[in-house]
Amino acid sequence: MRLTVRDGSARWNHYKDRWAILTYYQRFEGAVALVLTLVIALIVLVALYRLCVEVVTPLPVGAANPLEHSVFQTVFGQIMTLLIALEFNHTLRYVVTRHQSVIQTRVVILIAVLALARKFIVLDIRETTPAYLLALAAVTLALGLTYWLMTERDDPNDP
Repeated sequence: MRLTVRDGSARWNHYKDRWAILTYYQRFEGAVALVLTLVIALIVLVALYRLCVEVVTPLPVGAANPLEHSVFQTVFGQIMTLLIALEFNHTLRYVVTRHQSVIQTRVVILIAVLALARKFIVLDIRETTPAYLLALAAVTLALGLTYWLMTERDDPNDP
């Protein structure tokens, strides 16, 4: 789909008209979400640059073996961090464009599950206590159960 100048102008006018009817708080909320979106986008770009430099630079000289466990953990930990930031930015974009007025709790829970998955990937099992591992498992179970309950409640196919 190609976006023309005319389409962009119509879209800008649409947002300008919608901005005029918003309350001051809704404008404030949209402005904060826009600033957060820009800050997170900058963080994503810097993290992506650092990931590329840390992964691509040592590979040709053989300084880093991607199959080594610690390198694997570091790289995938950084990738998961980028995915978490992208998902959070995607969620904020809905607030900026007024598709949603608030961030949905279900999305926040999914982001938390992603963060826990990242934690499990970078976890050094030799330095982890059983109590810490049990606590992570309990939080994962609680978030999974909460997400499941919210999905069951919102399922339109249920009678």
